Amino acid sequence: MKGNPSIKGLLIAVVVFIVAFGTYFLFLAKENYYLVDNPTPKTYYYKINNGSEGVISGGQSVQVKLNKGKNSIKVFDDNKKLLYDSAFQVNKIRGLLNIAHQDYYINSQYYGYNLKKDSLLLALGKTTIDGKEYFGGARHFNKLYTDDFYYNVDEDYDKIIKNVEKVEFRTKIFRKQDYLNYYKEYYKF
Repeated sequence: MKGNPSIKGLLIAVVVFIVAFGTYFLFLAKENYYLVDNPTPKTYYYKINNGSEGVISGGQSVQVKLNKGKNSIKVFDDNKKLLYDSAFQVNKIRGLLNIAHQDYYINSQYYGYNLKKDSLLLALGKTTIDGKEYFGGARHFNKLYTDDFYYNVDEDYDKIIKNVEKVEFRTKIFRKQDYLNYYKEYYKF
């Protein structure tokens, strides 16, 4: 049993397996969470599902726990006066609560081999922001809750392209000004 090649092979396979999963969970795995976001300078108080009171200052994002299915939220101003009491449906494993009902944009970034960015932008349509047209077809959002994206406001797009054989896309939700800054930097018009 000392020099058994089968045992050595099994041990090597187990070590490689552990290293591969360790690398994935340390560097590549994407955490799933829900955010309450406030891009305004105001402070808001909120209660989710009649739980404990939370506070969110201007420009801040806070991770919160939500249940799949129906959830409720009460939002108060900085004087703790009730602004609204609403319900929303959670379907996915990450989402954003827009308690200030501000403008956000959900953008799709495409990855792949031989991607023609200019013709793709024209094909996706235009979005009008403050009277100016932007190519790429970003979707406007200003309702209370959405989970129709892959990257949240506090995350960046992947820097590494994982599969270059076909064209794929990932969606990200941006605050309005963050989207305008991203657009200007990424597309360089």
